[in-house]
Amino acid sequence: MPTVKKNLKEKKSTPLEVVKAPKTKPYNDIDLNNWKLYENIKTGTWWEFSSRDKSNGHSYDYHGNYIPQIATQLLERYTKKNDIVLDLFFGSGTTGIEAKNMQRRCIGVELKQEMVDYVSKKFTPKELVVDVNIIQGDSASSEAKEKVQSRLEIMGAKSAQLLILHPPYDDIIKFSDKKEDLSNCATTEEFYELFKQVARNGYDLLEQNRFAALIIGDKYANSRYISLGFECQRRMEELGFVTKAVIVKNITGNEKAKGKTANLWRYRALSGGFNIFEHEYIFIFQKVKLKSIKSK
Repeated sequence: MPTVKKNLKEKKSTPLEVVKAPKTKPYNDIDLNNWKLYENIKTGTWWEFSSRDKSNGHSYDYHGNYIPQIATQLLERYTKKNDIVLDLFFGSGTTGIEAKNMQRRCIGVELKQEMVDYVSKKFTPKELVVDVNIIQGDSASSEAKEKVQSRLEIMGAKSAQLLILHPPYDDIIKFSDKKEDLSNCATTEEFYELFKQVARNGYDLLEQNRFAALIIGDKYANSRYISLGFECQRRMEELGFVTKAVIVKNITGNEKAKGKTANLWRYRALSGGFNIFEHEYIFIFQKVKLKSIKSK
């Protein structure tokens, strides 16, 4: 008994440690009371990565997919655990793999059935039911939109919490022979219109006040520079998205197209009067009511 009394007395004399409750935003799990601990999260507008991450299920098996580090940054900054990420150009599944790695869920829409079959093998049957849902379809269509809505209901949600768009950069790389494929558009204007249809579906499927990311580069054609990125940004704003950031990301060393032909591209640049692309863009948007935006 004396020992117990002594311990109780010692406990009373010890100052109580005040622990602050986590201070988070509605769209992520970042504890703003400890914001200095998140040194891994990029908050600037220049993102540089020396190489592509090929760990934790990621691989460079599909020319045209974006690097996993972008997904990591976007998911940590704009989602909470168990949130649903919607990727309307799913491709080789970078978004789905990283969503699974970070304890998020994902719905991906992919045009090519053979790609759906291939990517599905990267996940276990249980993961394909619980964590990652892959839909074969045309992301610009009402049918694909309805399929996504059905999957959201099955997953216990009305809307997605993050939208990711990584479309073809017009006709730079042909991904299929399908007429619905944005890389097969007859003109760049047609590309813009099809992209806008996809973005409109994404807008409707995204939860209010949540974020969207557009990953895209520009192109040269007919001896002129064509700003695909800013033209697509304008069309997303026409739909109601508000631009939050324009990030420039380096692509040097991350692309296959110019790796072994750097000298040829340098010659073409010198002879043609243009500069070689070494960057692409990541546009960050938010779905908000315009009247809620206040100027500082």
